Amino acid sequence: MYGSLKGKDYIYTQDWSDTEIELALEKASELKFMFKNGVPHRILPDKTIFLLFFDKSTRTRNSFEAGITQLGGHAHFIDSSTSQIAHGESPKDTGIILSSYGHGIAIRHDLVPGEGNSYMREIAKHASVPVINMQCDVDHPCQTLADLMTIREIFGKNLRGRKIAVSWAYAPSYAKPMSVPQGLIMLMTRFGLDVTLAHPPEYKLMDSTLEIARQNAEKAGVKFEVVDDMDAAFEDADIVYPKSWGIESLFHKPEEALEISKQYQDWICDERRMKLAKEEAVYMHCLPADRGNEVTDAVIDGPQSVVYQEAENRLHTCKSLMALTM
Repeated sequence: MYGSLKGKDYIYTQDWSDTEIELALEKASELKFMFKNGVPHRILPDKTIFLLFFDKSTRTRNSFEAGITQLGGHAHFIDSSTSQIAHGESPKDTGIILSSYGHGIAIRHDLVPGEGNSYMREIAKHASVPVINMQCDVDHPCQTLADLMTIREIFGKNLRGRKIAVSWAYAPSYAKPMSVPQGLIMLMTRFGLDVTLAHPPEYKLMDSTLEIARQNAEKAGVKFEVVDDMDAAFEDADIVYPKSWGIESLFHKPEEALEISKQYQDWICDERRMKLAKEEAVYMHCLPADRGNEVTDAVIDGPQSVVYQEAENRLHTCKSLMALTM
């Protein structure tokens, strides 16, 4: 079955079947075991992947660069602003040329709604190697795969009856992409979790992702609901995932979006809210978390936080994706 994924793009989690997602998780667990036990796993010798970034990165860039090295290959980092893309080189030309130089292309293009995913799919249309989405405007499929891996490590594979609260949280730093919450509601509804999404009225997610989440929930026989109350979302949750994101219509006016967000500075994950969730509930975040705004130090550094386990799993899941597709 692993061989069936060779050459396959990974742009939405929704593009992969449940069986294919299971294979990716299985491979990630295998590679994690090998990494932890010092077992060599150079299964992509002499393979090259191009990492094309339109945005800043810590975990994504380093998990891919370290991951391909551990698999026996090599990564080329490309900053879009210092490449010919900044001068207007087309996705077609970029896809064809990079394909002729290596074995995979990974792209992060997440800050402008309507641009990133379309750009990746145009690259993929002309590329002869697999294209991996390192985060776009619609989905962050590398992050959410690691999130699902982490949840299963804690609660087991059978997640039916458990609840995840995906909530907006206040952050004054910048208008963050919508892709993480959108990716979470699309993926977690497929794998047994009841999902409650909470946000102030201005922070609605893209209609297409909400529709996918509803359809996935119906097919899987789980609950998907949207509320405008952070407390209500946290009640009896097994997993809480509060993070900030921007307003879709205002990504070209970030100052205006940040001004609106000041109305909701009380949307913070603190000890009081954690007590609304189940006693054994865990706190998750894709990082970097805006400490003191999205979450208090007491929570993110406390016993219920699994953010470092979650961040570590970014390495193993991205290695799995490269190993299976390249």
